[in-house]
Amino acid sequence: MSVEGKNILIKFSKRWQLLLGLEVILYALSASILVYFVGHNLLWSIVVFVLTGVIASLIIKPWKPNINRSSSFLDAQIDSLEYSTGLLLQPWTGHSSLAKLQHVKISNKLREAVKKVNPPNHLNRSGIVAIVLILLGFILNQFNVLDYFNKTNIPNTESSPIIFKANDSAINQNTIPKLTEQWVTIRYPKYTNVPVRRVSKMDVKALEGSQLTWELKFDDNIDNVVMQSMGNNYPMQSTNESYSRRTTLTNSGFYNFKFEDLEGNTYSSDLYAIETFEDASPIIKLLGLDQFTSFNFDEAKRVKFKTNISDDFGIADAYIIATVSKGSGESVKFREEKLNFDNTLKKGQKNMSLSKEMNLDNMSMEPGDELYFYIETRDYKTPKPNISRSETYFAVIRDTTSYEFSVEGTLGVDRMPDYFRSQRQLIIDTEKLIKNRKRLSKEEFKFTSNELGFDQKTLRLKYGAFMGEESEMAVVNEQNAEAAQHEIEHDPDDPLAGFKHDHDSENEHNLVEDESKKKEAENLLDEFMHNHDDSEKATLFEESLRTKLKKALNEMWDAELHLRLYDPKKSLPFQYKALKYIQEIKNSARIYVHRIGFDPPPIKEDKRLTGKLEGIKSFGKNEAIAQKEKYPFMRQTILKLEALKNNDVILSNDDIEVFEKAGNELSSLAIEYPVKYLNTLQQLRWIIDSSERNKHTYLEVQKGLLLAIPKSSANPTKSSSTLNEINQLLLKELSINDR
Repeated sequence: MSVEGKNILIKFSKRWQLLLGLEVILYALSASILVYFVGHNLLWSIVVFVLTGVIASLIIKPWKPNINRSSSFLDAQIDSLEYSTGLLLQPWTGHSSLAKLQHVKISNKLREAVKKVNPPNHLNRSGIVAIVLILLGFILNQFNVLDYFNKTNIPNTESSPIIFKANDSAINQNTIPKLTEQWVTIRYPKYTNVPVRRVSKMDVKALEGSQLTWELKFDDNIDNVVMQSMGNNYPMQSTNESYSRRTTLTNSGFYNFKFEDLEGNTYSSDLYAIETFEDASPIIKLLGLDQFTSFNFDEAKRVKFKTNISDDFGIADAYIIATVSKGSGESVKFREEKLNFDNTLKKGQKNMSLSKEMNLDNMSMEPGDELYFYIETRDYKTPKPNISRSETYFAVIRDTTSYEFSVEGTLGVDRMPDYFRSQRQLIIDTEKLIKNRKRLSKEEFKFTSNELGFDQKTLRLKYGAFMGEESEMAVVNEQNAEAAQHEIEHDPDDPLAGFKHDHDSENEHNLVEDESKKKEAENLLDEFMHNHDDSEKATLFEESLRTKLKKALNEMWDAELHLRLYDPKKSLPFQYKALKYIQEIKNSARIYVHRIGFDPPPIKEDKRLTGKLEGIKSFGKNEAIAQKEKYPFMRQTILKLEALKNNDVILSNDDIEVFEKAGNELSSLAIEYPVKYLNTLQQLRWIIDSSERNKHTYLEVQKGLLLAIPKSSANPTKSSSTLNEINQLLLKELSINDR
């Protein structure tokens, strides 16, 4: 009885502590969410969560409720307990008979009464505070209420005050209204989660799609303020004694400010640059996988790899596009699937590492089937995301069951030589010989094994031709080789004398240095010649294929050796290795072209295979396209400046319009090379605004425009030149050698 009553008090104490702990969590969580909505910084949110949790814990003290406090609270709340719950905390053996009776009575009442009493807490209040803080953060984030407070996120370390110059040189510079405040507010697109910046430097560099807001404030009243950009005038709105303009950034360019005072005098500022950069596409790096992978039917067909994906503002999605091809020729079929990675994709991260293991058996692939797959990812750019894809990777299940070929009248010519498929036939014959060994006599078995060794040698020599082994291919034919074989003296007791390959007689492995080749190496022109006697230089393949072909020839040597020794069982593994290298050589030259869904128009049955061309018309068109002249307004401006230097003409409104268009053409070059052309563009603006119109300025602008106009390429023309005697002799020798 004592234990049961005490357990009820313990459970009540734990429930009390849990409710107080929930209060602490609600305060800490809501405060951290508010900070994240305002600053978009996860680290600061974690710090605020910890600090708020510690402070709330010190105030609420969720660890304070214990069994004694629970007993006192229940006695005060429930009259029927008669202030006797303290008896439940004392040992049962120490009670008197009356105390034991009261103990049992209180335990029974406590079991029912405790269900109706809740521990003291303020969970409702903490829940309301949490909802208010979260809603406040959401509103501040959605409506950019804290833009002006975010100006302290990036300190303004560079300040370049705007200097205005009077367009009329007769105006006193001291009377120009002064600029007291200048600000540029840069708001990146919401998907970037970049905080708002507010700087005083007028040269702007921001992401495409950002929202820019200029604010200017003067110490005196003025009539109006205009922003001039790329030949256009944009009036600035007057609000609270300041002038502002808001625009969305789409491309790079230059701009300046222009205003009029109350007396009608105009003033212009210097040029400032707007540099726009695009949201870069995600970068994909694949690790731990070759571009071409092949499997035998009896081995584990698993493709396992890891990929690292990075993006400047966060990754929205990443997946694998896999295409399985079945069959060949006109009966080929394709099946495309979209696969997810094995580990969870955490959207919004700038860098992530993903892994995937693909089981080809689970993809219903059979021998001869091929798998093409690549990784595709996209970012959060709006309205159209950037999409990147990796290179295409291949996985093939080898199909070595049959490599037969037959010729029919309706089929085209097979351009692959026969000896590219004969190694498989040798394997089939060798396996057949091993299987029928018990049925054959000893002489017949040895004869067949030796014949297979000869076939292996013939195959090796044919492959050796691709490695430049022309000396071995000089054997005229099989009959001459057999005739020469009988003339060679050999030991009659040696059963292999008539079949073995005498390496020493042909100096095959170059154990003794050849004097004739040594003399040829001394020739100074040897490094410039294509020496067919050198197998390293006479190959028809590139370096990677040549290495695999050498390995295949080495395996054929060992395969032939064991066949000559009448041990086909030991020869079989070397033959399989040679076949593997040959297949890798064939497959390495294959390329993958993504399937294009084009359906040609149907052909009428009565027109097919008739050979009639009635109704078929050809179409031809000749058109002379004149090349447009580049920078026409800059060329007109150069001519106009030449006349202005001589004081022959006066600038008209049409001339000013030409100068404006010339400035737009020059600004496209100044964006890429600001150091080279920005000064010329500034001086051209002074001429347009009539602030500096003198001979020196005209000369400087004309010089800058001449440097900016690209030089035209020379047209092909016929030219005559004389040849000296040495050149004539050289041409004569070349024409003789060509014949």
